[in-house]
Amino acid sequence: MAATVTADVRTLDVPGARLTYEVRGAGPLLLLVGSPMGALYFADAADALAEDFTVVTHDPRGIGRSTVDDPAQDSTPELRADDVAALLDALDAPAADVLGSSGGAVTALALAQHHPGRVGTLVAHEPPLLDLLPDAAVHHARTALVVQTFHEHGVDAAWGAFAGTVGWEDDAEGPPAMGDEEQLARDGARFFAHELAWTTTWVPDVARVRAGARRVVVGVGEESGALETTATSAALAALLGVPVTAFPGEHTGFLEQPRAFVDRLRTVLATR
Repeated sequence: MAATVTADVRTLDVPGARLTYEVRGAGPLLLLVGSPMGALYFADAADALAEDFTVVTHDPRGIGRSTVDDPAQDSTPELRADDVAALLDALDAPAADVLGSSGGAVTALALAQHHPGRVGTLVAHEPPLLDLLPDAAVHHARTALVVQTFHEHGVDAAWGAFAGTVGWEDDAEGPPAMGDEEQLARDGARFFAHELAWTTTWVPDVARVRAGARRVVVGVGEESGALETTATSAALAALLGVPVTAFPGEHTGFLEQPRAFVDRLRTVLATR
């Protein structure tokens, strides 16, 4: 990896929240968007990309350092997309290329759909769009059980249930965890109570997504195998009429193999 790049940490007030975001590097603007993952998860990839891009990462509202006025507010893809559009405004940027991963890919798709013209190349990496699956009802029922597990048994139990639901059969602890335990518990609680269901039930308007971005790329981890998001990504790519683009690693390849992931992303973004 490249040496750590100093990030310019900034805040932005948006309706109902205060966002914390980071800016690195110089060059064409590139946003790395996660959900529920915040800026910390993209730090290594952002450092590497800062060699030739102005890279912006942020903590979604209610996650990490970003706060919300109403803790009971749900985090919908449309609301998160509005926040990303506000970040673009704060940067005086009419548009940017966007990599969205997991729920962040749903945010990025909502950005293209509801804020047309603000996205150049949109890389949607493993969006969990369950309604695109032929057995969507089964997947939604499993997600509902995860949320129920959270309410009845807490965050740790919910992550274990979530891991099995999405296909991390050998990982009872769920996705990689970064940050202190208290923050992880707060972020997990918000994810299960106010974010997961809204993200997985969102349905893209494919025509509007196509019209709202200059180009849409659907990415899948080379090691994602039987993960639920492998199937949802393939379904989205079929609707868009584009091939699935392989990225190194699994669902969080940008974290597991940041240099290889960044090299692939550079190649994708260079294709016009």
